[in-house]
Amino acid sequence: MTSARRYLSLGVLTGAVLLLAIDATVLHLAVPSLARDLDASATAVLWIGDVYSLAIAGLLITMGNIADRVGRKRLLLIGATAFGIASVAAAFAPSPEMLIVARVLLGVAGSTLMPSTLSLIRNIFTDPAERTRAIAIWSAAAASGIALGPVVGGALLEHFWWGSVFLINVPVMLVIVGLGAWVLPESKNPHPGRLDLLSSAWSMLAIVPFVYAIKHLTTGAVDVALAVSLVASAAGSILFVRRQRRSAAPMIDVDLFRNGSFSGAVAVNFISVFAMSGVLFFFSQYLQLARGLEPLSAGLAQLPVAVASIFAVACVGFLVARLGRGRAIAFALALGAAGLVAVAVMEGSTHLSWLLVALVPLGLGIGISETLSVDAVVSSVPQEKSGAASSISETAYELGTAMGIAVLGSVLTVMYRFALPADVPDAAQDSLASAAAELREGAALDAAREAFVHSMQVTTLIAAGVMVAGAVVALRLIPNARPAVAVNVG
Repeated sequence: MTSARRYLSLGVLTGAVLLLAIDATVLHLAVPSLARDLDASATAVLWIGDVYSLAIAGLLITMGNIADRVGRKRLLLIGATAFGIASVAAAFAPSPEMLIVARVLLGVAGSTLMPSTLSLIRNIFTDPAERTRAIAIWSAAAASGIALGPVVGGALLEHFWWGSVFLINVPVMLVIVGLGAWVLPESKNPHPGRLDLLSSAWSMLAIVPFVYAIKHLTTGAVDVALAVSLVASAAGSILFVRRQRRSAAPMIDVDLFRNGSFSGAVAVNFISVFAMSGVLFFFSQYLQLARGLEPLSAGLAQLPVAVASIFAVACVGFLVARLGRGRAIAFALALGAAGLVAVAVMEGSTHLSWLLVALVPLGLGIGISETLSVDAVVSSVPQEKSGAASSISETAYELGTAMGIAVLGSVLTVMYRFALPADVPDAAQDSLASAAAELREGAALDAAREAFVHSMQVTTLIAAGVMVAGAVVALRLIPNARPAVAVNVG
């Protein structure tokens, strides 16, 4: 394959992952309007925002293995087509329940795309230095897409209804399918073994009930449903790991996690996205409902994260050459944590410009850590198993997104209700979105806004603590070698 064709292929694959990352957050700015139009509760809003990444996370391991068998290009094109169809269903959903179903379908389709993009990159770019450069570009798209989602959503919501944030997927997917069918090479594992459907079931049993349990805690209920969910998740995890150890053709080579560099890179992938996605999910609502910004202005206000994530590509080589991989990732996560602390402080300030400046180190930290951790995961396995390894990395990424929204979102919701004064009307108890929709300007709405801002600040500080923990993981588990091929990404 010529160099021009390789990088045209990279453009298609980067476009696919960029769209998926944008779709994970593009709905954030639409939450106030869809909550009003569909009469969605705070719990329903959390499910609408979270179920997309949850569906992807639950199926990524399975889809990575299917891609190794049926062909990564073929699965990507099928998934892209299904993604476009599901986007139309989401755009015209008549109720919160139907929107949740449509978001599940989007997640199922998205789960076919994510492992295919990264494994194709692994096979197209065989030169280590060129592959690192390609993965840096891919990682920048994945990280910046999370922050670009609100910008795209804000631009659309300025002129159209909330369903437009889904319809924008259709023309992009048509381009990806048309160009991808022509330029992408096919690749698969020549000796994949049989597909283990039972392992797939155990993997979903491990993930889905656990996230449900976290969401269930949002209601304040400690009951049989919570206990059953946690027990089911634990049982699914044990059964999955046991089956992988005994299988002749496991979906995941669990022995890979004995490698400190591999397991540390996967953990860092999860931790960084957990902290970032959990904060950004409610940050869009904060800008609109507490700051009073219009959707487009709120989206543009988050642009510093995206720009900094893209710029991080230029910093990766410099940091690895001087610090080594482990210390470079730890530095990036510490930088992101400092950004989150600054964001928490500035959320209570009247100066929006300083809040925007605080987003820059957050974007830089996420961009650098994602690039280095993904490269470490993909480079550590043989080429024929790249789909399965990619699915591990992507599972960590998507599960981090789902868990970040579920856990940090639940913490914020509980704290918001706890911080509200006793005399605030019932309309404000569910969420700030419901308070803004039902209450007129006055003392009650001001109290709800103050409670939300306070809750945002505490939740953001918790996210900063999570990133610091990630930095410790990177220092302890990921080696600090300075390979020459890893630094040539510029």
